[in-house]
Amino acid sequence: MDASTRAALESTAKRYFDMAARGDTASLKQNSIASVAASFAGIEAAVKDNQSAFAGGQATGRPPFLLDANSSAPLPRAEFLCGVFGASGQTKDSAVFVLNNLPPGKYGVAILDADNGKTDITLTLVLQQVGADWKLAGFYAKNMNAAGHKAAWFIDHAQTFKSKSQIHNAWLYYREAIALSAPVDFMSTLATDKLYEESQAAQPSDMPADGKTVDLSAGGKTYHLTAIFPLVVSDDLDVVIRYEAADVSDTGRAFQENTAVIKTLVAKYPELRDAFAGVVARATEPSGRDYGTLLAIKEIK
Repeated sequence: MDASTRAALESTAKRYFDMAARGDTASLKQNSIASVAASFAGIEAAVKDNQSAFAGGQATGRPPFLLDANSSAPLPRAEFLCGVFGASGQTKDSAVFVLNNLPPGKYGVAILDADNGKTDITLTLVLQQVGADWKLAGFYAKNMNAAGHKAAWFIDHAQTFKSKSQIHNAWLYYREAIALSAPVDFMSTLATDKLYEESQAAQPSDMPADGKTVDLSAGGKTYHLTAIFPLVVSDDLDVVIRYEAADVSDTGRAFQENTAVIKTLVAKYPELRDAFAGVVARATEPSGRDYGTLLAIKEIK
């Protein structure tokens, strides 16, 4: 991009970061595109949740990206390849962005790293050009640590688990490493691409993933598992398992079934005891309503 556009994106991103650090959501809303301003509660909550980290941190901006959605209608799946790509794909300075249902226009993606000495947090701002101004079109704050560890720690442990043939732990730790390697889930880089390849190579066939369900027999009943993933709860790293349920209104029954699923899962994959502090089972109705139960690993007999 030209120097003036780069400077405008960088200065606008720093100005919006300072607003967030002050908790000035009114100014952020005033400087947002119409659709974002009309539904601002999510950004307002994100500012409130992260203000102390922003206020206590020194913001360092990364080189911004310019995305040109040159179309006459919203793009169902807008994919932008930014930077230099080699014969094998991405290079160290490239990035790929995939945004769904993107209206026509020019957009900037500005990423700021805020290190307050305790927490490494990134703020990714999607900016849309409106006349001569860059308005706020997206606000994404993300803690780049999980249970006190960065992506490199999870990569190292994933490789260790893999060497010990604990493939389920390895795959789940690779997934956490991928999540910590990019500031937003609609961005991929050389690092995330490599991790994705390692994760795919380590993916067990008996785990639910990519829309595939897996059956688990527990207490004389078969449960259809739909997803399994790591989740940080306070300072602990837990593993969450979702399964299909017809109805979760009877919470007593749902608790019993969740407990049966957790105990059977850990009995089937005892390696989970080496990698996670707890297991969460979430019985999920077709409507999306769910009921969850957490058991600490040390309490699972």
